[in-house]
Amino acid sequence: MLKEADTTALSSQCEQCFGLCCVALPYIKSSDFPNDKDSGVPCQHLRADYQCATHDTLRENGFKGCTVYECFGAGQKISQLTYEGVDWRTGDASHREEMFDAFPVMQQLHEMLYYLNEARMREEVVSIHLQLSDMYEKTEKLTLLSGKQLLQIDIPLHRHEVNQWLTEASRLVRQSSPPAKKTCQKPKKKKQGLDLLGANLQRADLRGESLRGAWLMAANLQGADLRCADVIGADFRDANISGADLTSTLFLTQAQVNACHGDHKAKLPSNLSTPRHWQ
Repeated sequence: MLKEADTTALSSQCEQCFGLCCVALPYIKSSDFPNDKDSGVPCQHLRADYQCATHDTLRENGFKGCTVYECFGAGQKISQLTYEGVDWRTGDASHREEMFDAFPVMQQLHEMLYYLNEARMREEVVSIHLQLSDMYEKTEKLTLLSGKQLLQIDIPLHRHEVNQWLTEASRLVRQSSPPAKKTCQKPKKKKQGLDLLGANLQRADLRGESLRGAWLMAANLQGADLRCADVIGADFRDANISGADLTSTLFLTQAQVNACHGDHKAKLPSNLSTPRHWQ
């Protein structure tokens, strides 16, 4: 059995970050945010110590979008390693702009590391463990580049290389799962993925299904079985996963779980936690 990896470096540690997601990223007034904010403008709730003044009440204050964002540890990597602790308030304008541009690049690289790390820890993918580990190391080396060098990376090309191995890992994991009973309605296929917007998938057997990039917004997944299902890039906003079994769901993230409605009967992977807003 493969030894479980330490994922600390691939999860956000806000106390080690310069509040980059609260400054570098823009957002618009919507159901996720109560107002507009441009890139490079600090959020109104960002404190002098780079912590959020309303962190415990973000959803109640209309900042639901903040609760479903995950930097996968990119924030502390940019803050403490790439720029060696020199924050955007201390540096000059060019330093600040470069840092803000480099942050989303690092976020994408760390997201790839998160998925590669999960894939290589699965017993079902032992036949490609070496290739997954090599791709992990190649991606990790990119995260050690300078800010200027980060901005020169061809992210789409590298993501394509990574995705080839993630897709193969997905195939191996899903084929090891018992076939689904197909108790739910057959999803409609669209170019962007599976359109399951608002679908009634209550108690559906989705074991081993590919739900990559699926639109599951407001879907009813109460009591559904999603073990060994691939949910990379799936949109779970306002989906109800109360009582669902996601113990071995592949490529599930904390941000996706945070976007859902659920209860304490929902079974999550051991590395993910129950959101505060669940009842």
